[in-house]
Amino acid sequence: MNRSYATIGTLLAAVALCGVPAHVDARASDEAEIKALEQRFAAAFKAKDVKAIMACYVSDQSLVVFDVVPPRQYVGAQAYQKDFEEFFATFPGPIEFELSDLSVTAEGKLGYGHSIQHTLLTDKEGKKFDLTVRVTDGYRKINGKWLIGHEHVSVPVDLATGKADLTSKP
Repeated sequence: MNRSYATIGTLLAAVALCGVPAHVDARASDEAEIKALEQRFAAAFKAKDVKAIMACYVSDQSLVVFDVVPPRQYVGAQAYQKDFEEFFATFPGPIEFELSDLSVTAEGKLGYGHSIQHTLLTDKEGKKFDLTVRVTDGYRKINGKWLIGHEHVSVPVDLATGKADLTSKP
């Protein structure tokens, strides 16, 4: 009788251990998919392709974005798409974009990540505008696809002067 329990115990332990690598592999796969999502965003931003940018976000009213520019928040994909359209209209010239320090974590159907995003934009008069922002994203896996469901874009502020540091360095 004791030998049967030992055999069952060994089998249960083996089954449990077999599940650990699958969980780790799934998590690594999810994190790789999110990093690919961020790279698609970067490519779309460089191309000023608003449709491709918005394909990185949930497409409904559940999207909430705290952008670096007013208003305080954008609610819904339509509102944020309009923000991108206006942004690119303000800076119709050449654009450079670099995403760095990307870190993501995913577990199940939720994830989060943060990055530094540097942009060099050109306005209607040909004037260059250099901007570095901190971006934190909340991701949701919907129908097997990772999308950004919440975004917070910010810059450091010098509290003594009240001025934003638009080209922040570590």
